[in-house]
Parts: sequence; structure tokens; C-alpha cells
Amino acid sequence: MNDSARCILVMGVSGSGKSHIGRELATAMDADFIDADDHHSPLNVAKMTRGEPLGDEDRKEWLTTLSEFFRHHCLQERDVVIACSALKKRYRDVLRQGAPALKILYLRGSREVLLERLNTRGAHFFAGERMLDSQLQTLEPPDDDEAICLDVRYSPKAIVERFLVQLTSR
Repeated sequence: MNDSARCILVMGVSGSGKSHIGRELATAMDADFIDADDHHSPLNVAKMTRGEPLGDEDRKEWLTTLSEFFRHHCLQERDVVIACSALKKRYRDVLRQGAPALKILYLRGSREVLLERLNTRGAHFFAGERMLDSQLQTLEPPDDDEAICLDVRYSPKAIVERFLVQLTSR
């Protein structure tokens, strides 16, 4: 597998801005962008729409699919940014199977800021305080050795710029 492709995971709980930041980052890098939410099974979407959190078994096939996207891009030597919650370390480990040199941007925010964002965004299958609380309970935040952690209160432009600067200095 070729490590010349840059494979980036933009992770965080719902409301952190993963999709928006991921698109901006992909544009800045001239990379492909994949929103992991677009690849949930209909059963998973239905479950989340009902306000039911996904379990590890629900996420298994989804994470494998995303890992394969990373693998494909590495083999094609094409840069890619994938926005995915990747709440647990073992989920991120599955993603790394497709891209061993995976770089991670973790979008960190307080519950209050995240809830405010969720309450003001348009239609999305993920909704509600209960679902956010479930994600926050499940979250195993990456440490500084695993990811570049940036606060969601920065502007999207500032987050992208800071991440790219830190990425090149690592």
C-alpha cells in the first residue's frame, strides 16, 4: 500500500461540524470528500431517526465500508477526507486498517455548544438531546498522539488552516 496519499479522518460527535469542516478541508487539499453519514444502512438510519443510538454491531459493516474507501484511495494514490463520528478507539482502528498512516482531526466541543448547533441545523436523521448525550457517553476522545484536536468554536476556515499547519509540522 502506498503512503503517498493523504488520508484524513475528521471526527467528533454530532453537531461538531465534521461534514462542513471535512468539505472545506478536502477543498483546501484538492482531495475527495466522503461523508460517512451517506453510507449508513437504511436500518441504521431508521434506528437513529427513532432516536435509538447505534451499537457496535450496527456500526461494524459501516466502518468496514469506510475503511475500504480509505484503502481504495491509498491504492489509487488519491487524497481523501472522510467525515465520521469514529467515537471509539476501536472504530478508528478499523478505519486505520484501510489507511495505516491515517491522520485524524478531532473536533472537540462542549455539550452546550454542540446542543445549540444541533437545535439550529436543518433536517437530519440525527436529532435530539438524548442522542447527543449517548454519543458523548460513548466518545473515547483521542489523545494528542492520535489526533490533532481543535475546538469547534474556531471558525471553519481557522480550523482548516490550523489543522493543515499542524499536519505539516508532524
